[in-house]
Amino acid sequence: MVTTTSKENKIIQILAEVTDPEIPVLTIEDLGVLRRVEIKDEKILITITPTYTGCPAMDMIRVNIRAALENAGYNNVEIETVLSPAWTTDWISEEGRKKMEAYGIAPPQPHLKGIREGVPCPLCKSTKTVVISAFGSTPCKALYRCEDCKEPFDYFKCH
Repeated sequence: MVTTTSKENKIIQILAEVTDPEIPVLTIEDLGVLRRVEIKDEKILITITPTYTGCPAMDMIRVNIRAALENAGYNNVEIETVLSPAWTTDWISEEGRKKMEAYGIAPPQPHLKGIREGVPCPLCKSTKTVVISAFGSTPCKALYRCEDCKEPFDYFKCH
């Protein structure tokens, strides 16, 4: 078990407010992108993992992490991106899944492997849904349409 100091806990609380630029209702903590906060020799080491390799949002996430910490008076910050272990939708918190659905994005459905019909509509909860495109508003989402309410919606793909 990893123990954290009170200073590390304070930094985690600050970073818990940093949102994902592509889904602004989710924080990097909700998504599981924030992997570790550590203090070594007065330097704050932040470890993050992208939702997928090459995710364009990671540059902005790094900028926002640094800005949040600088605004709180922390200037000696190093941000490391790690790719292993690879991020998985299992790392999305339960709170993050609820926020995603309330925002109109169907959260990942681990029991529905791949991109397939039957993803519950986040608006009316119907499972009479069809895939429109394997890619939605971002590469980590697919575009669906509900056959009952006729609304399009993004589905956050499992991986």
